[in-house]
Amino acid sequence: MLASLSIRDVVLIERLDLNFGPGLSVLTGETGAGKSILLDSLGLALGMRAEAGLVRAGQPQASVAAVFQPPEGHPAFALLAEQGMEAEDTLVLRRVLQADGRSRAFVNDQPVGVALLKRLAATLVEVQGQHDQVGLADPATHAALLDAFGVHEAARGRVATAYKSWRDAEQELAEAEAAVAAALRDEEWLRHAVEELSTLAPEDGEEERLAQERQGLQQAERRNEAIAGALAEIQPRDRRSAHPGHALRNAVRALERLPPPNEAAQPALAALTQAQDALAEAERLLERLAVDALPDPRRLEALEDRLYGLRSAARKHGVAVVELPAHLDALRERLAALDAGTGRVSALEAARKAARAAYVAAAEALTAARRTSATRLEKALAAELPPLKLDRARVVIEVAPREEAAWGADGMDRVTLLVSTNPGQTPGALIKIASGGELSRLMLALKVVLARGSPVPTLVFDEVDAGIGGATAAAVGERLSRVAERLQVLVVTHSPQVAARGAHHLQVAKAVRGSKAETRVTPLDVAARREEIARMLAGETVTEAARAAAASLLDGVA
Repeated sequence: MLASLSIRDVVLIERLDLNFGPGLSVLTGETGAGKSILLDSLGLALGMRAEAGLVRAGQPQASVAAVFQPPEGHPAFALLAEQGMEAEDTLVLRRVLQADGRSRAFVNDQPVGVALLKRLAATLVEVQGQHDQVGLADPATHAALLDAFGVHEAARGRVATAYKSWRDAEQELAEAEAAVAAALRDEEWLRHAVEELSTLAPEDGEEERLAQERQGLQQAERRNEAIAGALAEIQPRDRRSAHPGHALRNAVRALERLPPPNEAAQPALAALTQAQDALAEAERLLERLAVDALPDPRRLEALEDRLYGLRSAARKHGVAVVELPAHLDALRERLAALDAGTGRVSALEAARKAARAAYVAAAEALTAARRTSATRLEKALAAELPPLKLDRARVVIEVAPREEAAWGADGMDRVTLLVSTNPGQTPGALIKIASGGELSRLMLALKVVLARGSPVPTLVFDEVDAGIGGATAAAVGERLSRVAERLQVLVVTHSPQVAARGAHHLQVAKAVRGSKAETRVTPLDVAARREEIARMLAGETVTEAARAAAASLLDGVA
């Protein structure tokens, strides 16, 4: 429901805040008072074409904010979620128009594109006017109107599900065919690469393990060098260098040759003997360490070769060494897909054909349901048209096949509402055959029939009563009232019969303040409503008879 409309600096409106309630709201006023400005302002907030001429003279910008309170589960919330925007109970659609014609759009104070604003507005409001129609004049909406009248949701759901399955099957087939085609182009290289990598046989984590082992072997080399150095000090290879063991033995012999008594030399002799033993033990331990620490030069060479082979293969294939096993698996899968590709493609082709057949069956059932619904809707509309001064009009709902390229989740049909307004006239497109007033009344007839299933909660009619009066205007008012039992309806009218039906009555008037004209909108109470309807009946001079007739109209619809 449209809850309120705030207008700033639009043509003759400086500042205006309007509140709307449920049911039927009527807007009346003399010609030129500014009723069209209100609709232009609403259209601005709904994403319609913005023109610099809408900005009030002398002002840098104009702005309009329309506040909506959609019912729970309304499609607007799904559209917001699709855009990653948080849904709130209240939606504020706002448009700011600069004097140079540029505009900005906002939803709940978040900047959005005008296209999104229009999509969102289309779920909230339908406008039927003398010059601009949003809804019925657009053939893209006709299938939804027909479905809302008499096609079960389950039938549409089956078509949508089958369509998705068909498209998924087509995509899977296309991907398989592309994979086989790519594999065939690269077959020779692919087989060589698989053979080469299979021979290399890279393993998960192998590079790290080899690097750690190589590091250990390199450290062993450095340990062996240190041990060899130590041994070289106590086992000199140069014969000119004295062996420390020989020096110790010579020292012992020299002390042993001392003449007795030689008791004072015994401690030194014992120390030299111990030194000989310690040197021999050290030499034995160092030799054992040298044997134990000796690295396998062939193992180190093998490690170096393996690491080089792995890294060379990784560079060649443009992957990290750690990714080589997975890369080999992927190449094998591609090769397997090549070898088994024809069989898989054939199976997927069969699945695609089956999915298409299932879609066609579901869509044909939907087509049959639509044709049955179209016949019923044509009869229901035929009963509504005569009271609306459209007794010569005939509505034809055409359910025609679309080309396969245009099939979709909504079926295979192109649904078009055609109309002829005179006997013998071939039915044609609404926008080409029906006048603005006729189109608005056709929309009204449709809404009378379809109000229960309408997803759009607010309807706006601009002079739906144009060119009619008396009983026809009364019939229009009665039908607007019936539609307003389920939907919010706003109508700009010059008909007292229509105005008398309103649950809310707003008077649009133009006043001059200083040297400037200004449009004002005033909610009317019961007495003011009677006076306004009397003016609509009598014209410039309101008479008591007109007031009595106005009271009679109001009492008659109370």
